[in-house]
Amino acid sequence: MYTTRPPAYTTRRLPSFRRAPSYSAEPRQDEQRLALGASPRAHNFRKASKNGEIVLRLAQQNADVVLPVYGLGDIVNGRVHLTRTDNVSVVELQIEGHLKLKEGGETHHKLCLDKVILWRKNARSPVCPSFLRFARRLPTSFEFGGKNYPLPPSHSVKLKGLPGFSATIEYSVSAITRVGNTTVSTPFVYYPRSRSAAPVPPPLLSIESGQFIPQPDWTTYPSVLKMKTKNGLRDVNIKLHLPSSRVFCVSEGVPFHISFESDEGTLTAFTLYGPSTTESGSESRKSSAPATRIRVMRRTTADARNTAADGVQGGIWRADYIGEAKFTPVCTSPTCKSFTGTIEIEPITAMGFHVPGLSVQDCILLTVAPAEGTRTPPFAGIREAVPVRLTTDPWDASDELEEGINIEVAIARRSMSASPSRAAL
Repeated sequence: MYTTRPPAYTTRRLPSFRRAPSYSAEPRQDEQRLALGASPRAHNFRKASKNGEIVLRLAQQNADVVLPVYGLGDIVNGRVHLTRTDNVSVVELQIEGHLKLKEGGETHHKLCLDKVILWRKNARSPVCPSFLRFARRLPTSFEFGGKNYPLPPSHSVKLKGLPGFSATIEYSVSAITRVGNTTVSTPFVYYPRSRSAAPVPPPLLSIESGQFIPQPDWTTYPSVLKMKTKNGLRDVNIKLHLPSSRVFCVSEGVPFHISFESDEGTLTAFTLYGPSTTESGSESRKSSAPATRIRVMRRTTADARNTAADGVQGGIWRADYIGEAKFTPVCTSPTCKSFTGTIEIEPITAMGFHVPGLSVQDCILLTVAPAEGTRTPPFAGIREAVPVRLTTDPWDASDELEEGINIEVAIARRSMSASPSRAAL
């Protein structure tokens, strides 16, 4: 699916979320270990050059990884082993990140480039050691056009056809020897973690009429399903309730409530088009998609010319549905039908991000549309989108406890450091 003008659901501001902090495997000087829940990553990732003269070992990796994995602000540490050190004059380490985009042309952005000389031949060190240690911290952002952008995750996406696009964000770490001109390089996965700043709120309660009782931590998104026929049917008022934070962990899904309100005759006729409570794999769902659906839609927009920087929407885009709602009826009255449920999200490796020329955005998409082939549908259909953010990790109560302790410590330090007033003397 593509167009030159993506849908305008980004008018609502995207919600804020909390970047998961970076961690070290061992306590720092000002820290102490209180408990050890899971064993730390203690394995080395090994990559050798074709001639076997250089071996790159990256520490603190899981045993079963295909590629090394690093998170937000992580330290890339390890050793470079050399089986032959003769004729080596320089050993260099490079950490690189690149965005390659093809869309009506080709563009390339260098996201990060860290070069460090591990050893250089000189009078004090005429012979290269057989191994060299290194530790380099990954940047958390990069600069483009005078603006800072968060370093995007590893990602690859393409839209086949004409017009089409392909985009790749990739990272690598390399060890290079000079004179011998031997290089060993491996790509790595950059997977910055994030989590919501608030927990998922308790579910809404409903009353006998079928309506849900509003709560501050839930937001209602109303829409009206207009009836097209003149057979006495009235419009249907739809209320979609979502947590106000609009930040959701992928593994937890998205809780929701939805109600359909109208007169008894209209709701009876609407039953054929309302939410389906059958399993998606049942025979009744195989013939055609349900008329009422709530999904998570991911929109990837590619714009090699970066016209968005000039305030103009351009480029082409593709839409992927990465989550589908399951409905459970909770309350029914002659004038209101209510459902609750969760949108289960498929496992994904990259959360939403925006960099010059490429953006990945997620939204909750409510659609009510008659089945394909319906000659005289009784209603016009609706398509409502609510921007959301997806995170890698769920909310953690220890965050609030840690923040509270930090605030109390800061207040205590200010009180202790404040000099007494002359009146007190």
